[in-house]
Amino acid sequence: MGFCPCFGWTKGKKLKGDDKKEHGRKCKPQLSSGVGSVRSKGNAGLRRESSGATDEPIDGNKAHTFNYQQLANATKNFSKESLVGQGGFGAVYKGHLESTGQVVAVKQLDKTGLQGEKEFLVEVLMLSLLRHHNLVSLIGYCAEGDQRLLVYEYMQQGSLEDHLHYLTPDQKPLDWNTRMAIAAGAAKGLEYLHTEANPPVIYRDLKSSNILLGEGFNPKLSDFGLAKFGPSGDKSYVSTRIMGTHGYCAPEYLNSGKLTMKSDIFSFGVVLLELITGRKALDDSRAREERFLADWARPMLRDGMNILSLADPLLKGHSSRSTMKKALEVAFLCIQENANCRPSIRDIVLALDYLTSHPYSAHEAAKRVSVKGPENESPKETTRMLDRDFNRERAVAEAKMWGESWRDKRLQSAENASDA
Repeated sequence: MGFCPCFGWTKGKKLKGDDKKEHGRKCKPQLSSGVGSVRSKGNAGLRRESSGATDEPIDGNKAHTFNYQQLANATKNFSKESLVGQGGFGAVYKGHLESTGQVVAVKQLDKTGLQGEKEFLVEVLMLSLLRHHNLVSLIGYCAEGDQRLLVYEYMQQGSLEDHLHYLTPDQKPLDWNTRMAIAAGAAKGLEYLHTEANPPVIYRDLKSSNILLGEGFNPKLSDFGLAKFGPSGDKSYVSTRIMGTHGYCAPEYLNSGKLTMKSDIFSFGVVLLELITGRKALDDSRAREERFLADWARPMLRDGMNILSLADPLLKGHSSRSTMKKALEVAFLCIQENANCRPSIRDIVLALDYLTSHPYSAHEAAKRVSVKGPENESPKETTRMLDRDFNRERAVAEAKMWGESWRDKRLQSAENASDA
C-alpha cells in the first residue's frame, strides 16, 4: 500500500508543550480564504486562492492552486477506498488529477484544529522554498473557505516505518544494502535542509514514518509542519515549544525547548538504529529498560561488547560485519546525550556514502569465508571506527577523511564520558 505524508499519523506518541518565546528568524504568512504570496529562490511563488482554479498545466517548479471540487473529484469525494492514512491533523487520500492523470497524495487537514492551520502555512511555505530529490515534492494546495488541503507526489513504496515494523505477508524485509541506501538518501535530504537551504532549516520531526519511499526505494523526507528556520544572528539555538514524537526527540530539546541542528542529528541516529536493529524507536510492549531504542542501545555501543547482537535478526547472514560495525558507530555518535559530541550532517553523509560504496555481496562474502574461515568478533575490534581494510591503500580519499573525523569525535566522546 502506498503511503503519503500527513501530520502526526504514526504509531509513536506526539509531544506537545507550552508556548515559549521564540528566537531567531520567523515567518508569518497570513491566511484567510487563501495563501498570501510567498516567493521562493526560483521565483515560484504561491498565488492567492480565488473562487476557482484553472486546469492549466502544472508547473513542477511551483505550487499549483487547486479548488476544493478538483480535489474531491481526484479522491472520489474523499471516499474510504481512497483513504491511505489518518492522523491527529487530518487524513490523507490517494487521488488522480483529472487534468493530468497524475497520481497524488491529498492531505486534508482537520478543520477544527488551530494547530492544523499553522502547520498548513508552515508546510506550504517550506516546501515552496525547498527543492531536493530527497524531499517530497509539494504539487499544490487548496485554501478555499475552511478547507485546507495539500497535494503531494505519491510515494508508491510507502513509509520506512511500514517496511521495518508493519510488513504485510507479501512483503520482503529490506535487505542491508537497501537500508544503508535509505539512510544515505535521508541524510542527504537533511544535509540540504541544514547546509544549503537559506536560511537553514531544522526539521524537528525526523522519524521512520516521515521517510517515504518511491521507485527503487529512493527515500524522501516528508511532513514539514513542525520545521523551523534555524537560529539567526548570535543565537546558537531556537527556543520553541516542545513538539515531536517520543523516542526521537533529543534530550536537551525535551529538557529545555532549545532546538538546534544537533537535535535533528539525534533523531537521525534513532532512525539509523531502527534500520540496523529492526526495533521501534519506542516500544511499550518491551521491558521498561528496552522501551526507548536509543537508551537501550547506547550502553552496549559505549562498552563495545558484542554490539553485533544489536542487529536485526532478519539480517543474519545477509550483511557485512565490518560495515555493520561502522554503521553502528555512526548511530552511536548521533545519539550522544551531549549534543556537542554529535557529528555534523556533512560528516554523516560522508560516512554513509562510504558504506553504500561498499555494498554487501553474498558471493564475495562466501569467497572470503572459504579463504579465511568465519569472521571472529573481537570486542577491541568492535570499538574501533576503522578496521585494517579501511586503512589500506585501496580506501578512497573520502573514506580516509571520514575515518579521521570520526576518530576525533570518538575520542572527544570518550573524554566527555570520563569527565562526567
